Amino acid sequence: QVQLVESGGGLVQAGGSLRLSCAASRRAFSSRTMAWFRQAPGKEREFVAAISWSGGRIDYADSVRGRFTISRDNAKNTVYLQMSNLKPEDTAVYFCAAGRGTYYSGSYWQRGEYGYWGPGTQVTVSS
Repeated sequence: QVQLVESGGGLVQAGGSLRLSCAASRRAFSSRTMAWFRQAPGKEREFVAAISWSGGRIDYADSVRGRFTISRDNAKNTVYLQMSNLKPEDTAVYFCAAGRGTYYSGSYWQRGEYGYWGPGTQVTVSS
């Protein structure tokens, strides 16, 4: 079974922190680039962060760089998103995604590069 499940979402005040986790099945996780996307009401799903299998390549959207940190624990088949200094504009459903192949894509920010998706977890940042 191929499965990704996010957790850790919730309500937080502006300036606060939150840590999201994505637990994946081995097939969905192993040797794949992992990424986080988010989608606010009425908006397109947008790229947040990506990390290669080894962790040697990491990329962030400009809007979160310096505030969010993506990491992974391959032994646990889990990817994390540590979010700090949260802003109301960060309010969205956050989705975990697994890449289609073993190589880090030059188009890592595109939704089409990912073959597996979790159901999402809600993050709400109040002002």
